[in-house]
Amino acid sequence: MILLFDGADALFGKRSEVKDARDRYANIEVSYLLQRMECYPGLAVLTTNIKSAIDTAFMRRIRFIVQFPFPDAVQRAEIWRRIFPRDTPTQGLDATQLARLNVAGGNIRNIALNAAFLAADAGEAVQMKHVLQAAKSEYVKLEKALTEAEVGGWA
Repeated sequence: MILLFDGADALFGKRSEVKDARDRYANIEVSYLLQRMECYPGLAVLTTNIKSAIDTAFMRRIRFIVQFPFPDAVQRAEIWRRIFPRDTPTQGLDATQLARLNVAGGNIRNIALNAAFLAADAGEAVQMKHVLQAAKSEYVKLEKALTEAEVGGWA
């Protein structure tokens, strides 16, 4: 059996100095989870974007740590080439241009899915204009501004 803890930093977070009953209770929860994980015979996978937030007691017990670096432009282009299923109607998508969007793979997935919904709503194949609109929405969530270097020359 495999247990997956997505966003593990929230559950396996560092214990803090006890200032009130809530801190004490939170520390007890972390200690209990640590004890239960020690006894778990299966595989546990913890994912986080904030490795430094994981309690050191858990870090000592983690056997393998796999880091996924931020994808460079070549890697982002490859993600864009593979992101849409084969039967998704697309038209004029340029993976090299799309790779100029300086975002991680998860954001690329969000942009691609949103672009597919926008295109389907318009009764069209997924085009650069749909990706641009979806990228604008994703960048708002990221609290980033799209730059001319990223989207210059798009439809």
